Amino acid sequence: MRENWRQFGLLVLINAFVGGMVGLERSILPRLAEQEFHLVTRSAILSFIVVFGLTKAGANYYAGAWANRIGRKNLLLLGWLFGLPVPLLLLWAPSWGWVIVANVLLGLNQGLAWSSTVVMKIDLVGPRQRGLAMGLNESAGYLAVAATAFASGWLATEYGLRPYPFYLGIGLAVAGLLGSLLVRDTRAHVALEAAQAPAGSAGPSLSFWDVSWRHPNLGSVTQAGLVNNLNDGLVWGLLPLLLAGKGFTLTQIGTVAAVYPAVWGLGQLVTGPLADRLCKKDLLFWGMLLQGAVLLAMGFTNAYPAFLLLAALLGAGTALVYPTFLAAVAEYSPLPQRAHSVGIFRFWRDAGYAIGALLTGLLADAFGLVAALAAVGGLTLLSALIIYCRMQCPLPSSPVTPAPAAAPPFGCFPALG
Repeated sequence: MRENWRQFGLLVLINAFVGGMVGLERSILPRLAEQEFHLVTRSAILSFIVVFGLTKAGANYYAGAWANRIGRKNLLLLGWLFGLPVPLLLLWAPSWGWVIVANVLLGLNQGLAWSSTVVMKIDLVGPRQRGLAMGLNESAGYLAVAATAFASGWLATEYGLRPYPFYLGIGLAVAGLLGSLLVRDTRAHVALEAAQAPAGSAGPSLSFWDVSWRHPNLGSVTQAGLVNNLNDGLVWGLLPLLLAGKGFTLTQIGTVAAVYPAVWGLGQLVTGPLADRLCKKDLLFWGMLLQGAVLLAMGFTNAYPAFLLLAALLGAGTALVYPTFLAAVAEYSPLPQRAHSVGIFRFWRDAGYAIGALLTGLLADAFGLVAALAAVGGLTLLSALIIYCRMQCPLPSSPVTPAPAAAPPFGCFPALG
């Protein structure tokens, strides 16, 4: 990292711009759906998260598959070209359909641009500092989510839901594209690492389904990533509505919406380096367990200070898992497949947004917001249990191999195999 600090620092800054594009919607888009477009059902309001999640998931997958073919920098630039129209569409939208189109483009922007910065940072730092690199990367992205969530909520309170919050987005998109022009591609770093690797260290090939489920460690990481973003989609789409129903102002809603990613972002400065030193299974288990407990507690909370505390704890739980996810996928994947494995993981992780929005929207319409919170909290606790039962802490010299097809899916429940 020291030798490549200029390039690394530029990528950190660019990822902050990527995160800021999502933060723009965190505080105000659910309220915009209700107040300006008169959407009533929760599932209709959450439709923007469904299309965002599906598009981002697909973009993540192809970003991983194309990273070695067309170059990391080209993917980054393409991501920002998709992002440029997003704030303009939200600013001028005469109907909810425009918002849906904007979120398709936002999903492409996030999938291609964020994936590119992740892969390039992994390329730059080498195997010993990947947790630190991912901590810095994800910290910058989610601190920017927090900052723009707070700023857009404040602007909406002072000047209305439109147009001023979206002027901020125009600046972020232009800055991200211009900064990306200065980036150098990192494929040469991958070639150098491969040339210096010991003979036979590449390991066996991993299929899509190995990364998705069959490999015990990679499968555990992938399911946890999906559930993590499932509950993040709930917080993004329904928490502002839950808080509004309790009489909180837009500024208060924006503050709660900002505290969560702020702690998430800052916490990764600590948890990223921890992922290089501690067992990744432990970090993932405790992080998912904390998230699930917080989501269940939110259903019984009414006081504004309590929501601030719970938002901070939710951010801490997410900070434990987020850089660990990516560091684990990089560690457990053969070098030639690293970018592709990251793409497969991010495909499933961000599919969680779409699954979460559909699931929680239907549950909220049928049973209420509290029931949706409880259901997602329970799923998050189940995800922690899967990690505890199935994932292992391999020795540094242990080869990473796909799990046999007949391997028991849950190590602590062998009878289920």
